[in-house]
Amino acid sequence: MKNLLSVQEQLMSGKTDLKDLSEKYIEKIKARNSEINAFVHFNEEEVRSDAAKIQKKINDGKAGELAGVIVGVKDVICERGKKVTCASKILHNFTSVYDATVIKKLKEQDALLIGRTNLDEFAMGSSTENSFFGPSKNPVNTKHVTGGSSGGSAAVVAADLCDVSLGSDTGGSIRQPASYCGVVGMKPTYSRVSRYGLVAYASSFDCIGPFAKNVTDTALLLKHIAGKDEMDNSSADAKVDDYVAAVQKDEGKLKIGVPKEYFGEGLDDEVRTIVEDQLKTLETQNVELVPVTLPHMKYGIATYYILATAEASSNLARYDGIRYGHRADVNEVEEELGAERQALKQELKGASAAEVEEEMASVDSPLIRLYKKSRTEGFGTEVKRRILLGTYVLSAGYYDAYYAKAQKVRRLIKQDFVDAFREVDVIVSPTAPTTAFKLGENLDDPLQMYLNDVYTISANLAGICGISVPAGTHSNGLPVGIQFMGNTFCETDILRAARRVEANSSA
Repeated sequence: MKNLLSVQEQLMSGKTDLKDLSEKYIEKIKARNSEINAFVHFNEEEVRSDAAKIQKKINDGKAGELAGVIVGVKDVICERGKKVTCASKILHNFTSVYDATVIKKLKEQDALLIGRTNLDEFAMGSSTENSFFGPSKNPVNTKHVTGGSSGGSAAVVAADLCDVSLGSDTGGSIRQPASYCGVVGMKPTYSRVSRYGLVAYASSFDCIGPFAKNVTDTALLLKHIAGKDEMDNSSADAKVDDYVAAVQKDEGKLKIGVPKEYFGEGLDDEVRTIVEDQLKTLETQNVELVPVTLPHMKYGIATYYILATAEASSNLARYDGIRYGHRADVNEVEEELGAERQALKQELKGASAAEVEEEMASVDSPLIRLYKKSRTEGFGTEVKRRILLGTYVLSAGYYDAYYAKAQKVRRLIKQDFVDAFREVDVIVSPTAPTTAFKLGENLDDPLQMYLNDVYTISANLAGICGISVPAGTHSNGLPVGIQFMGNTFCETDILRAARRVEANSSA
């Protein structure tokens, strides 16, 4: 499989140039994006200008290590001078004044940023249907979803509209769409990649990671975005391996843990067979399969949707219509309040002055009503649902019963992985219980939508790394992904496992 290293060799030798490469992608985007709705911002003249500047650096022998790599960026990562909407009406007119650390690192190495990709609003969803810009469509079959929340980032790679892309993963938002669209998607260890400039959904879960067409390209992008960042006090000062070299020189035995909890009820039979067939092949290639148990995994969905929504409730409180973002019409607010007060006065005719004063005090102040109306207009249904749920579990009388208890369960889930990794190098599972479902199929069933992340959520709860790599094709014609999870800062192990599956699938 051709990878970016070979493309870069051709660029450096002068056999091709970035102008031609970028022009091909520009034409593909113009031809295909209106159908799949994966890019939400794309400026072809800006792309041409940036390509010319990078090509000059290549010609002068001063180009960075990512020169020639064309990257899509999820519209939840800040990029100076670009709109950062998070696919939400509340931020539809917001422009970033700074670069996220990952964007700064890509620019320093002369990557070409080609456009910004669609997502579920504020990264809350599993299908990219909860977007202010409308849903993205799966390039493999446009009647089906891309997965989410990073569905646009998966789709632009799957449709070959760019080389690689950046997404964010809070509960599976890179790995699940990667599986649905038939590409590689990786969630690094929490704190491996700086979150500075990533608009927060749930701060103790959020991770930025790469999408790519193959494992080597995934390793290349990870190599350049990983590392300690002084702008993010949660980023870890942990050694960054040469992931590309590790993938290219993969040697030695791998011990893969196979937990029964990931192969039980709810898993599509064909998905199970495809994953199990991959494991049988790996077993003949210096891989040992080891049964492991993750007894608290069954609490993963409930634990995640308590903790993540609690953090979302806190993080999204900043969108109030005052400092930035969508603001409701002030005149409409004043008219509404005036009408309410007038109606209340009519109802209270004959009441005492004290009674009138008490009832009138119950009417919102103009500022409070502006907050309410701005947030009501600006947020979509799923975001409102999660804010309400998060506010509820943090409220007096429910904090201990829900939030505090969920934190304890999160620790038990983490301990399950700690115990398992004493015996194995990586843990395997299907990435998702089914292939990509049809557009609109689960929109009216939030619980079923949440269950699409049943195999990915636990890695976020535990703070470990995970990768999805294509494992085969279902009889319905849609891709199936296999997931490998590794211990903290053991991205090399999961990349090695993924590369072996990739080699078997392309053989």
